[in-house]
Amino acid sequence: MQKTRLKIFTWHIHGSYLFYLSQGNFDIYIPVKGQRTEGYYGRGETFPFGENVIEVPAAEVRNIEFDCILYQTNKNYLEDQYEILSESQRELPRIYLEHDPPRQHPTDTPHVVSDPNVLLVHVTHFNRLMWDNNGLRTKVIEHGVITPDIPYSGELEKGIVVINNLPSRGRLLGLDIFLEVRKHIPLDLVGMGTGELGLGEVLHPQLPEFISRYRFFFNPIRYTSHGLAVCEAMMLGIPVIGMATTEMPVVIQNGVNGFIHTNPERLIAVMKDLLKNKTQARQWGANGRNTALTHYNIERFTNEWEQTFNQVILENDRMEVER
Repeated sequence: MQKTRLKIFTWHIHGSYLFYLSQGNFDIYIPVKGQRTEGYYGRGETFPFGENVIEVPAAEVRNIEFDCILYQTNKNYLEDQYEILSESQRELPRIYLEHDPPRQHPTDTPHVVSDPNVLLVHVTHFNRLMWDNNGLRTKVIEHGVITPDIPYSGELEKGIVVINNLPSRGRLLGLDIFLEVRKHIPLDLVGMGTGELGLGEVLHPQLPEFISRYRFFFNPIRYTSHGLAVCEAMMLGIPVIGMATTEMPVVIQNGVNGFIHTNPERLIAVMKDLLKNKTQARQWGANGRNTALTHYNIERFTNEWEQTFNQVILENDRMEVER
């Protein structure tokens, strides 16, 4: 007997995360509105989504049967669900996927979710550590990314930075660090909204080939979740240089698969060495790729998600029986 594919409803929030999530053996339904406001973009044209990512007009969402609801933002949880989900859909198995660490206060911010029937999933152990999770059950599902069939060349004696809207996101994402380092090291910046500081957006399907030519990948971000761009760079075999904050110390070993520090001057010195020593850059990158193949394996990632969806569905069914 063929297993029925799970039907997951969520919003289109982070395109690259949704793309990697869609590699799983389940169907993902996303709402779409004519105005294409946040969460209602539909599939868009940036990512090569498969047939298992299905657009649904927002007004029709309440007429479809789903197995699980996946929230990804406060707005999804506090507003959107009441606007487009039916009452019965709001009682379905529910997961809140938290992409970021707390912003209001790094250690004392209560999470928006306080309902014990909602599973709170964090994308890093750092995130889970920093949030006040209100005593709820939590789980960490670390990132997974596809392994591109593109070799690292490192031919360009430059570093590459991949951050969307860096000029407007300021110190949090390390704008000042980027500007200071660029006084000493040739750096290119790509991403949406880079303005005069960067080269503009490179679409996700073309990004691996584009960045594979740079000697190293630089991540100036002070405080965020663990960026998918870092995982993607490691999977390509590009050595990663970055700030020793958030989840980075768990992943990067200095002098083995990259280099991290809280002193930008130390990072600048290492970058200068890599620009002179392509062999070392290649070795660090190869080790980083081995780390990524284990740590960010796409099969592990999608299997964990499928198991998690089945887990919350089974628990919900048990509660229904007990009622």
